[in-house]
Amino acid sequence: MLRIIDARTREPVDAAPARRGLTRVQVHASDSGTTDLRVLLVGDLLVRTLELGGTPVWALLTGGNRQAELRAGATTLGIRPFEDSPDVGAGLGESQVVHVAAEGETVPDGVRIAVAPVEPGSPEHSDPAALRLALITRHHSAPVRLEPAGLDEAGATLARWRAAVARWARQPSRPVPDGVRERMREAWDDDLDVPRVLDILREVETEPDLADGARFETYAYADRLLGLDLARDLGSPS
Repeated sequence: MLRIIDARTREPVDAAPARRGLTRVQVHASDSGTTDLRVLLVGDLLVRTLELGGTPVWALLTGGNRQAELRAGATTLGIRPFEDSPDVGAGLGESQVVHVAAEGETVPDGVRIAVAPVEPGSPEHSDPAALRLALITRHHSAPVRLEPAGLDEAGATLARWRAAVARWARQPSRPVPDGVRERMREAWDDDLDVPRVLDILREVETEPDLADGARFETYAYADRLLGLDLARDLGSPS
């Protein structure tokens, strides 16, 4: 079960305390800058993790007066749509409400995930998926500084993984190894530790005793959380 660190108390809490109970994920983003996009991205990861665990989710966005720009940027980054939230107090009898906001942002009472900022001076990048990867390489509680070298590294990693997934897909399918699946779920259920999931994928990429079909299924499974479109190049010429 997903447990997150409540930014108010610094204590872990269940993101879905009732079995199959509805969790409302309320993202608060007052502008459309890179930090706001990171906040929305963390909300997207939270929704994906809850859904992977079988929890129904109501995903809402409370935005400022640049919401159109924020939503356009979110679409570019592969963030799935959030509903408008005209009344943050309204509810549907949910068993849990989790607010996702930037550090220092004022939000209503309730469990809160605080997202560290993207530090000033971050450059533009032509590949939105590489930007998404760069933003999730560090835990959401740690600041991110997007330097050209880091973005180039993310782009190179993404290209290598997509090519590998396309190559592995040509081999007979094999199930995700139980131990690998368990480690990935433990990682993302531990306060959305996405960087640890990425570390596991790096191990799977080079594990000599693992069949390529199992590598493919592992990457496809992880991408349900990561949203990096790792299978994009399936069927392309080698």
